[in-house]
Amino acid sequence: MSQLLKKDAVWDWTAECQQAFDAVKQGLTEALILAVADQDRPFHVVCDASDFAIGCALMQHDHKGRDRVVYYQSRQLKPAERNYPVHDKELLAMKYALAKFRAYLLGSRPFVVYTDHASLRTAIKSPHISQQMARWLSCFAEYNFQVEYKPGRLNVVADALSRRPDCAVHKTDANCIGIVRTSTPSSSLLDDVMSAYANDADAKQLLNYFAAPSGKSRQKLAKHLRARVHRYRVHNGLLLYGTLDDNADRVVVPDDPELKLRITYEYHDAPTSGHPGREKTYLLLTRDFYWSHTYKWVRKYIRTCEVCQCVKPAPFSQAPLQSLPTPSECWQSISMDFGFGLPPDSKRRTGIVVFVDRFSKMVHLAAVPAEVTAKQTARLLVDMVFRHYGMPIDIVSDRYPRFTARFWQEVFTLLGTRCPCRPRIIRRPTDKPSASTESRLTH
Repeated sequence: MSQLLKKDAVWDWTAECQQAFDAVKQGLTEALILAVADQDRPFHVVCDASDFAIGCALMQHDHKGRDRVVYYQSRQLKPAERNYPVHDKELLAMKYALAKFRAYLLGSRPFVVYTDHASLRTAIKSPHISQQMARWLSCFAEYNFQVEYKPGRLNVVADALSRRPDCAVHKTDANCIGIVRTSTPSSSLLDDVMSAYANDADAKQLLNYFAAPSGKSRQKLAKHLRARVHRYRVHNGLLLYGTLDDNADRVVVPDDPELKLRITYEYHDAPTSGHPGREKTYLLLTRDFYWSHTYKWVRKYIRTCEVCQCVKPAPFSQAPLQSLPTPSECWQSISMDFGFGLPPDSKRRTGIVVFVDRFSKMVHLAAVPAEVTAKQTARLLVDMVFRHYGMPIDIVSDRYPRFTARFWQEVFTLLGTRCPCRPRIIRRPTDKPSASTESRLTH
């Protein structure tokens, strides 16, 4: 009946709904199995979570020391909640139990919450929690309780509530994806495999054995075949091989190099394959076929593939980044950069130019318009750096167009000299100072 309460559900009272309604009425008339809560006795709560539901129960010990249930509660998980990790699902079950049993537990004597997830014993004290968990823990602060671990085999009440068959979500419906096309070996290729069995000694032995299996015929098999004969079977004339890892059967390929090359070509060189690497080719091929030392064969094939050698990138690691040498004096080496998109000042300037001494980290700033030119930038360098500290030995900047265009020519024109060479060092070490300055100006 809970399906009818959804937002977009169409009201359709089916026979299943009527059956569920009758079951609820019947359960109400048989509520004698529940015990009446005794406020003079301590309560304890059991809770559990599954992949599709959460369940909990409020319990007390009677005068004979037996566990008696005061309150049962369970519900399905919402679609978003099904994606929670196991830890969060178990914590959600605890939160759900405390909310449902609030009238019994709030303000009462201390009580115990039993869970089969041991990590919840320290979850409420952990300093590393998410925002969602912090909200949940704020709800727990109202109650006086402690969490204790109960193994799953003993936590049967909550376990049964969280695994009700009628709440189960069929994974084939919830996680089903449409299959547009499947790739299977062609019939002509399989016919060639069957024809090649006649020239392979191992294949002939196995086919003869499965034609009339017996203890005597098994002893006639080669030793390496006898130990693994339980993994083979014959279907429609094809010899199949199964592994212990899965239930899939692979077509056994005889020891025919031409046939192996043809099969490997289909899984590596064909237009639908796209020349995958060694591991991917091996996984694709062994999904359908099997022969001894397949991985070694595929590795050799990939190494000799002409297309892969010409197109695939060379497996060389890049050289590590090198830091700039530290200057020995102040204003011997400077970094410069721009920052734009800042709040406008009284002259409608929305940018800054930053000059940083790489030795002392001293910063000089100047407000600039968004359309600042290379000539204006050169004038700022001369006025703010050269005038006070002289010309630095090196100037480090990034590839910003204002630095790679006429900037250097304008600098040397203002200094009355000539630029004999092009800039050599083009890097970006001023990101951190610029980011810090922009952050301060913005806020």
